[in-house]
Order: sequence, then structure tokens, then C-alpha cells
Amino acid sequence: MTPREQEIQRRTELSETRVTKAVFPFTTNHHNTLFGGTALAWMDEIAFIAATRFCRLPLVTVSSDRIDFKHAIPEGSIVELIARVIAVGNTSLKVEVEVFVESMACAGREKAIGGVFSLVAVGEDKKPVPVLAMD
Repeated sequence: MTPREQEIQRRTELSETRVTKAVFPFTTNHHNTLFGGTALAWMDEIAFIAATRFCRLPLVTVSSDRIDFKHAIPEGSIVELIARVIAVGNTSLKVEVEVFVESMACAGREKAIGGVFSLVAVGEDKKPVPVLAMD
């Protein structure tokens, strides 16, 4: 394994991010399930945090790949969002985000949403900069 590959592996392990949230009424739609826009905002935020932990640089989201809503998340649920860096380019990172849902009343959880976000590191001039500086 090259030094660059070792550094990517080390940073990837350190950057995994987990956030747990409760689905309250103000986050739901008229079906009393988590509003898709809220879920996307939560996913983008955790992708941003994981990417920031990886490179410690200013970042912007440039795209989201296919987002799969496998099933609705009812009001009163607990959700856990997990973000992992899955690809490292020169100036960009791809972060996979999975959203798991569980009932507050019984054990067990299942994956409800999954997607991938692409973020680019930017300098003060707002132009892309390398995400991995190797000395």
C-alpha cells in the first residue's frame, strides 16, 4: 500500500460520522412521515461533516447521486444517519450516506434511505483545491 493509500485509509476511518435524530411533527409532511426535503438536508449536512473531518478544508456540495427512499419514516421514529467517505479524487470526495429507522417502542432497525454526495474542497478564491496534501 502506498503512503497516499495509507493516508486515505486512515482519514476515511477517522471521518465516519453518525448522527441520531428523532422525527418530530415539525419535520413531517401531510402523511405524518419524514418530509423528503428534511431528510435530504440532514443527509447533505452529515456528508459535509464527514468530508470536512476527512480533509479539514472548506467544502461545497456539487451533486448528489441517486437517492433511494426505500420506505417512509413515520413521525415518532428514531433515525440514525451514517456517512462514510467512499472515494477520493484530486479535489473532490464522494460520501455515502445511509439513513436507518427504528421505532421508539421496539428494538430493531432497517435502512430507509441511501445516497451518495459529491463535495469539492475550495480555497479562499472559491476555486477547487486538493483534498489530500501529501508532504
